[in-house]
Amino acid sequence: MTLGELFDDARAWIERLEPADAQAAAADGGLIVDVRSERSRERDGIVPGSLHVPRTVLEWRSEPGGRWRNPHLGDVERRVIVLCDQGYSSVFAAAMLAQLGYARACDVIGGFEAWREAGLPVGPAPARSDGGLPGMGDPD
Repeated sequence: MTLGELFDDARAWIERLEPADAQAAAADGGLIVDVRSERSRERDGIVPGSLHVPRTVLEWRSEPGGRWRNPHLGDVERRVIVLCDQGYSSVFAAAMLAQLGYARACDVIGGFEAWREAGLPVGPAPARSDGGLPGMGDPD
């Protein structure tokens, strides 16, 4: 199987949203989950109100009933909107959430770059708190 085929398979699991539609979905009770690295967030900024769960720990922070789950994700019926840098790794991340039972997992087409280019709200990354587990913080 090629990477392109894997990507197409992952897209079949999820809905993809344009940035303005993702903003509207978040305003309607959805949650934007930012899977970008801390370095990308510090460099480029964040979507205010998003929950940072690095891609490297997303499975552990999102497993329903899991010991290491971030409670801010809410239940599996909540719309979870995954955001990455350019809209590629978010497809795989959202598909994984769908496979874990998140019925309304989706991602942002074009990622954070498209969000920013659309003129949607962006803020500075908050200072990192020392000592906490990655992906277990409160929404930004």
